[in-house]
Amino acid sequence: MKPAILVAVVLILLILLTSCAPGPNDYKGSPRNEEGRAAGFWLGLWHGVIAPITFVISLFNPNVNVYEVHNNGGWYNLGFLFGFGAFWGGGSHGASSARRRRL
Repeated sequence: MKPAILVAVVLILLILLTSCAPGPNDYKGSPRNEEGRAAGFWLGLWHGVIAPITFVISLFNPNVNVYEVHNNGGWYNLGFLFGFGAFWGGGSHGASSARRRRL
C-alpha cells in the first residue's frame, strides 16, 4: 500500500473514532429527583446490570434511557461499568476457554 493512501486511511479512521467520543455531561451533579440527589455508585451498578434489557426497551420507548445523565460523575461510571461487566461475566469466560484450549 502506498504511504499516502495509508496516511489517508489512518486519518479517516482517527476522525471516525474521535467523532464517536462523548462530550461533557452538562447534567453532572444536578439533582435527578425531588430529594436533590444525583445517581451514585450503587445506582450506576444497578443500571449497568439492567443495561442490556434497558437498551432493548429504549428501542421501542423513547422515554427510556440506558444511562442516567443526572449522576455524580466517576463513581456512577465505575458502578455502571462494574454492573455491565458482571452481566457479561467480566471476561472470565474467554480466559477460561483459552486455558482449556492449551491443555
